Amino acid sequence: MASKEPPLEGIRVVELAGLAPGPFASLLLTDYGASVLRVDRVHSDAHTSRPPPPTSDLLARRKSSIALDLKSPAAITLLKDVLKHVDVLIEPFRPGVLEALGLHPHLLLAANPRLVIARLTGFRRDGKYNDMAGHDINYLAVSGVLSQLGRKEGPPYPPANILADFAGGGLMCAFGIIMALLRRASTGKGQVVESNMVDGSAYLASSMRLGLKTPIWDQPRGENLLDGGCPFYDVYACKEGGYMAVGALEPKFYEKLIRGLGLEGSSCTRQQLDRQSWPEMRENFRERFLRKTRQEWEQIFDGTDACCTPVKGQDELEQQGYEQRPAVGLSASPSLDVPRDQAWQSKRLAPGHGGEDLLQTWLGWKKDKNYIVQQGGLVKIDRPKL
Repeated sequence: MASKEPPLEGIRVVELAGLAPGPFASLLLTDYGASVLRVDRVHSDAHTSRPPPPTSDLLARRKSSIALDLKSPAAITLLKDVLKHVDVLIEPFRPGVLEALGLHPHLLLAANPRLVIARLTGFRRDGKYNDMAGHDINYLAVSGVLSQLGRKEGPPYPPANILADFAGGGLMCAFGIIMALLRRASTGKGQVVESNMVDGSAYLASSMRLGLKTPIWDQPRGENLLDGGCPFYDVYACKEGGYMAVGALEPKFYEKLIRGLGLEGSSCTRQQLDRQSWPEMRENFRERFLRKTRQEWEQIFDGTDACCTPVKGQDELEQQGYEQRPAVGLSASPSLDVPRDQAWQSKRLAPGHGGEDLLQTWLGWKKDKNYIVQQGGLVKIDRPKL
C-alpha cells in the first residue's frame, strides 16, 4: 500500500519573521507537509554553540530558522539565492519595505518564475491607512465588522485577535497561497498573492453585512438573533460558577431546551420569535440555569438536540487530555499530527536554530563553503567561477 504523504510534501516556504498572522499562515502550511524556513533578525549568539533565547513566536511548530541582517547586501544576496529554489515567500512588511530591501516581487519572479510571493498587510496596500501601524482591533474597526460586535448599550467589543489576525489574516493568506500553488500546477508560473486583514475580515463577515437588510441583523448591535440579543442564543451562568451556551434557534431544538429546563407550560412556550416576549424569556432562562450546577445541566442536556452545551475553559480541556487536531482531515493525503507535548505548550524557535541543516537539505549548502556567520547572521560567500 502506498504511503499517504501530506498534500504539501516537498513545498519549500520562506517566512520573513513577523507577528501572528504570518506565522499562522506558515503553520498551516507546515502542518500539511511544507518545509518552512523562518528568517529572523540577527543575534550575537545565533548560529553558535550557545543559541539565543527563542523568539516570542508561539507558532513555530516544525519550523527552522536562519538569522539575517536584511540591511546587509551580502545577507540579501544569500536570501535572493535561497528564493531561487523555494516555492513560497511569506512577507509581512508594510508597503514598500520589501522593495526598499531590493526584493521587489518582479525581480524575485524573474529569478524564479515558479515562486509564490504572499504579501500580508494589516490595512489595504492601496487604501487610506496603508502607511499606518495597526492591530486586529483597528483592522476590524475600518472593515465595518467591529461595529456589529458587542452587547446592547455597550461599546463594540473585539473577539481577542482571532478574527482579523488569524482568520482574516493568516488563514486567508494561506488560502491564497494554496490557490496560487494550484494554479501553478497547470501553468508552471508563480504569482503575487495580495492579502490584508481588512479585506479578509470583511469577507468573513459577508453574511453579517448582507444580513443587515434582513430580520437576522437589522436591529441595533446586541439586539439581533446571533449577537446576544436573542435569549435562546446566549450564555447563562450556573449555580456555583460556570456557564452553559444556548443555541436553540430552530423550533424543534427550542422545544427540547424548554423541556430540559423544565419550563413546559410557562410563558416561554409562547411564539418563540416574538421579540416582545424575549425579556421575560431571558429572565426565566437566567433564573432556571442558576438552580443547578454546570455539571448537572451537562447531564441533563448531554445527548439531546437542545443545542445546550457547557462552556469549557482551556485549562479544563488540557486536564481532560483534549486532542488538538489539524484544521481539516484529508483521507488520501492527511496532515501531520500535532505532537501531544505541543498541544498546550509552544515549542518556540530560537534565531538560527535548525536553519543551516535545512539549507543543506534544500540546497546542499555548507558553512564556510557557501556562507559564513557574520555579526550574528548568515552572509553569502561570493566565489569566482572557474
